[in-house]
Order: sequence, then C-alpha cells, then structure tokens
Amino acid sequence: MKKIAFVLAIAAISVFVIPSCKKNKGTTEPILTVETTPANKSNNLNILGPDFPLKIEVTSAMPPSGVKIQVAANTEGSSGTPFFTATNNSTAPQNNYTITNTPDAVTCVVTITVSSLSSPSNVWTGTYRYSKK
Repeated sequence: MKKIAFVLAIAAISVFVIPSCKKNKGTTEPILTVETTPANKSNNLNILGPDFPLKIEVTSAMPPSGVKIQVAANTEGSSGTPFFTATNNSTAPQNNYTITNTPDAVTCVVTITVSSLSSPSNVWTGTYRYSKK
C-alpha cells in the first residue's frame, strides 16, 4: 500500500511541478547599441550647409523584426514643431539621412530614437548639437 501511495505522489508531482519548470524561450533580446555620425552628444558649430548628413548605425544584434528610427531636428530651447523629421522602419544596420531646412546662426538639437519592433521597451536615444554658418 505504501508503494502505491509513493507512486501516486510521484505522479502528482510530475503532473503539477514539471510543466512549471519550462525554460524561457529567449523572448529577451540584446540591448540596442547605436553609433551616429555626427557622434552622439557632440557639438558641431558653424558648419557650412545647406544640408547636413546623418548616419545611424545599429551596432548591436538587429532585433528579429527590425527597428523603428525617428529623427527630429529643432532649434535649441524650442518646444515647437521641429524643422526636420524622419521616421522609418528598417532591418538594415546602417541608415543615412540628410537634415534640411536648418535655420542660419542658431544652435539646433537633433534627437534620434531607435526602438526595437520586436520589443518596444528596448530603446536607444541620442542627441547632438550643430549650427549652420
């Protein structure tokens, strides 16, 4: 009788405990790392225009669904509408933009946000400053 009770106890443990021990199937992804040219946090003042190139390169592993890249350029201290915006989804590690419509002789701030399309909480944000001569 004790053997039957022992076998039933093992069976009950197998039914309830073992399924809860499943491993995570890798739903997390590496934290996004990005390099930009001009460099993140740089100050590039009095540059000839009229257009300003921007290179954004995802240096970490690309998320399975790719990334969403948002670029906005505004005059420093302004909370109004940016004079330049661009948004696109990409699976390429390198993406190039050209910032246009930069006003003369004021410091401008470019904000870059790169977010994973697979895991929206995986976000990289950077900024740099420049001015048109």
